[in-house]
Amino acid sequence: MEKPDPAPAPVPPLEAKDVLAAAERFPWAVAAPDARHWPDGGDFLDVALSAVRPEEREGYIERLEAFVEEHRARLEELLRAYGPGSRPASHGRHALVGQPETLVILERMETVPFLLRGRWEEELETVFLDDLEIVWGPRIRLSR
Repeated sequence: MEKPDPAPAPVPPLEAKDVLAAAERFPWAVAAPDARHWPDGGDFLDVALSAVRPEEREGYIERLEAFVEEHRARLEELLRAYGPGSRPASHGRHALVGQPETLVILERMETVPFLLRGRWEEELETVFLDDLEIVWGPRIRLSR
C-alpha cells in the first residue's frame, strides 16, 4: 500500500502590518505621515499584497527592502518630483507617490506587472496605478 503524498507545507502568512512597518523604515522614499494623501492606504496595500504569489511570501519583506535599496535614487527622485508638495501633486495627480504602500506596488509592478494589474482592475480605480506606471516608467533591461 502506497503512502499518500504529504500535505504541502502551509503558505506563510504575509501580514500587511509587518510589510507596512518595513516600508516605513525608508523615510527618504515616503512622505511624512502628515503629508500623505491617504493616512490609511490599506486598500492599496491589500491589492498589492494579493499579487504576492504564495511561493514569494516567505522572505517577501527582505525582498521588498532589497528592492527599495536597489532603487533608492529613483525613489528619491519620484518622491521629490511627484510626491506631496510637488506641482503634479497640487493638481491632484500621482496621489499614491509618497505612500509607504506604494513601495509594495512598485515592487510588484517590477516583478509581476500583469498579475498586479489584473488584481488592481478587480478592486480599485485604475487611474492610480496608471499614474504610477507613467512616472515610474518602463522597466528597461540592457544586456551586454
